[in-house]
Amino acid sequence: MAAGLKVVSPGLSSTIQDLGRRGYQDAGVPVSGPLDRVSFTLANALVGNAANASAIEIRMQGPVLDVIAASVRVALVGGTGGLIVEGEDSSAIAPGRSVRLRCGSRLRCGALGDVACAYLAVEGGIAVPMSLSSASTYARSRIGGLHGDVLQPGDVLPVQFDDVPRRPEFALVQPLAAMLDAPIRVVLGPQDDAFTEDAIKTLLSASYVISSHADRMGFRLQGPKLAHAKGFNIVSDGIVAGSIQVPGSGEPIVLLADAQTTGGYPKIATIISADVPLVGRRRPGASVRFSAVTQEDGEAARGAQEQTIAGWIGGFVNVADQSRIDHSALYSANLVGGVSDGMD
Repeated sequence: MAAGLKVVSPGLSSTIQDLGRRGYQDAGVPVSGPLDRVSFTLANALVGNAANASAIEIRMQGPVLDVIAASVRVALVGGTGGLIVEGEDSSAIAPGRSVRLRCGSRLRCGALGDVACAYLAVEGGIAVPMSLSSASTYARSRIGGLHGDVLQPGDVLPVQFDDVPRRPEFALVQPLAAMLDAPIRVVLGPQDDAFTEDAIKTLLSASYVISSHADRMGFRLQGPKLAHAKGFNIVSDGIVAGSIQVPGSGEPIVLLADAQTTGGYPKIATIISADVPLVGRRRPGASVRFSAVTQEDGEAARGAQEQTIAGWIGGFVNVADQSRIDHSALYSANLVGGVSDGMD
């Protein structure tokens, strides 16, 4: 059996992703990649990877994995539950820090809390073959990843290194803020003229709720309907992550990483790239509010975000390799049923 991570339980919808499959949209192939680029980048940086290394995207509920390499180094970013490690390396590892695990360890991803997605990075990345220049999984066409689909029980995720050296572990200075209440900034258009003035005002003043119809392709929003001024069919044109299209129902749909490459419904606005991760990490039932900015504002926000991410990475702190059980983290993960030995 190849060295790596064996999937005991895959979680709800876990996939292998890198930063995406660019250059093939003209052939109808979506970009894919992480829903939350910020958390993905930080997870990779914590284990010393390049930004585009392939990692595991966890949605809603995390996997259980057995280490079958001599050792691996992993880091989880996103959610509140962290990693629960069983075996010789037993510990509870908070999100936002790296840890080295030896063969025989079992890691469980704790509850994500109110966050919809998190990222488990492995030093060296997940060593799956490239498909159209990317390791990202696009399950609808069975492209990329390990077998073009979500992880399955019994899968073995090959790793780049069969053994990783001991070194200081790294952690974020403070937990990554999910910003689940932050308004989502949009640039109006490209077809905002296909909607009534009231529809534009409604989009920018109402609160919407992410419906149960939410996946990596997009989120359908529930709330006030948006009225078309010129009908709801247009000649199909390009789609990008963050496009907000409005079909005949009047319910806006936010398109995300696995979105189709073209669409025939008018797009009232486009979420700026800096805020796409803020939508991607929200669960069904979460609220979404929009505010309008200029294209120049959006470009400036992305530049500022990249500087912030670089600052977080440059500010990683060294932490001692945890060789003991972190009881406070275990209690917070609700793994203890109220029994105590009375010892500190």
